[in-house]
Amino acid sequence: MERTELLELLHAQIDINGHIIGAAVGSGMTAKYAAAGGADFLLALSAGKYRIMGRSSYASYFSYGNNNEIVMDMGIHELLPITGDTPLFFGLFASDPELNLYEYLKDIKSKGFTGIVNFPTMSLIDGQFRIALEEEGNCFEREIEAIKVARFVGLATIAFVTTGDEAVKMTSAGADIICVHLGLTRGGYLGAKKYMSIEYARKMAADIFRQCSALNPEVIRMIYAGPANTPKDMLYMYKETGCQGYIGGSTFDRIPIEKAVYETTLSFKNSGNEELDALMAKAMKGGWNPGDYTVFVKEFIERHYMNEITLGSMAIVMHITPAYLSTRFKSDTGQTFSEYLIHYRMERAKELLRNTNDSCTQVAGNVGYTDYAQFSKMFKKYCGQSPAEYRKNNS
Repeated sequence: MERTELLELLHAQIDINGHIIGAAVGSGMTAKYAAAGGADFLLALSAGKYRIMGRSSYASYFSYGNNNEIVMDMGIHELLPITGDTPLFFGLFASDPELNLYEYLKDIKSKGFTGIVNFPTMSLIDGQFRIALEEEGNCFEREIEAIKVARFVGLATIAFVTTGDEAVKMTSAGADIICVHLGLTRGGYLGAKKYMSIEYARKMAADIFRQCSALNPEVIRMIYAGPANTPKDMLYMYKETGCQGYIGGSTFDRIPIEKAVYETTLSFKNSGNEELDALMAKAMKGGWNPGDYTVFVKEFIERHYMNEITLGSMAIVMHITPAYLSTRFKSDTGQTFSEYLIHYRMERAKELLRNTNDSCTQVAGNVGYTDYAQFSKMFKKYCGQSPAEYRKNNS
């Protein structure tokens, strides 16, 4: 899709729908269904590829691979073949020292990408590291130059910014879309644990949009990530900031996958006992307290006393040593694991002998003993009489 056609379409969507949606994706599957769900355009970002690999979006800022090669390979072989008419933006690392901007941007256009976006962007780096990078020529101005050249070769452009000054410079350079980057997306298992408040994000976005709109009223205004990751959050941002759209990365390709895969796997893993399953889910998240170990053992015995049970197997599941579990259990109950298990089984055996017509051998099997002689010996030791005598005296 040509730049002019895309901009006409986006402005029409804003007029009719009130806002537009972009999805930063890292796999063909995510791209396919984001497009099917109505995304107005897609972004091929290295952050998306790292998210699909189970890593944080900020892995893009480490030297794990050549950003532009990763994006080009993903775009050509995975995204462009299945995205159909949905426009795809190339996440360009403009500070690549080996990059000839003009030639590379022409190549991007020839491959079928509709536009570019400046990512990874220097705007997300500050402090001494930012100073050191700029001293080596890795500066935001290089991204501004990329936007200018991209516009010249006919590519649509999205500019990630974090300040009013950056927004003004990108607007002056001819960026079609100014997107305020609000940092890592909150939520999910890999999401940011610390992030700006939605109110701070509102003030920040409103100020930036005010400055770029004063320079070019036609520039499209969007926000990316941060604390705004639900439709409710975005309704607030649309109303209060002059925002015209949302670009999501983790919102579309990480959080839904995390949730779906985790919950589906857990549902197959579940034993059917709600309390036991809740403890297992807690264990898998690494959130157990010491007292939970004893609760789990008791619940497991109650559920599985008729089967073979070993302390070692439960310790493995709980990721602790058998010795620690044994000590913890005795400290909490005053009994060893074996004593507690035998006591529980004998109480159940007594109940079955009183209330059922099952043979003594059947009762033994029903409480976890395959060897009746062993059961009879343990029962007599525990109750002072044989199973048959107990039944006779308590019928």
